[in-house]
Amino acid sequence: MSGTFLSAAAGVADATFARPATTGYFELNSSGAGRFTFNLKAGNHEVILTSKVYKTRQDALHDIEAVRRNSLIAARFERNVAKDNSPYFVLLADNGQTLGRSEMYATRAAMEKGIQSVMAHGGSTFVKGLG
Repeated sequence: MSGTFLSAAAGVADATFARPATTGYFELNSSGAGRFTFNLKAGNHEVILTSKVYKTRQDALHDIEAVRRNSLIAARFERNVAKDNSPYFVLLADNGQTLGRSEMYATRAAMEKGIQSVMAHGGSTFVKGLG
C-alpha cells in the first residue's frame, strides 16, 4: 500500500512512499456534504480510533497532528462506560478537547488493549486519502 507521509508542520505532505503492512495509519475521509472525518487504523487495517466530523480538511489534518502528539501520553486516555456497560475510551488533547473515540468493547481488558494499540500506532505520519 502506498500513501502520503505528513511532516509535523501543519499537515504538509512530504512524499509518497510504500508503507510497511504492520504500521498504523490515518485514513482521511470526505462526506458528500463536504465534511471530513478520520480513522486511526492499526497495521491489520482495523479502526482503533474515530474522529468527530470536521468542517474543513485542514481542521481534520490539524487534529491528526494532535492525535500524533497526545496518543503517546497515557493520561490523555479517558476510560468510560456506556449505558449498556460496554467500556470504551476517548483520547483527549491537552486542552480537554476530544480527539477521537474507540469502539465499544466487551471487556475492560479488551479496551486496555485498544488503548495500547492507539499508543503504538498513533504516532504514525502516514495519512491515506489525501490525494
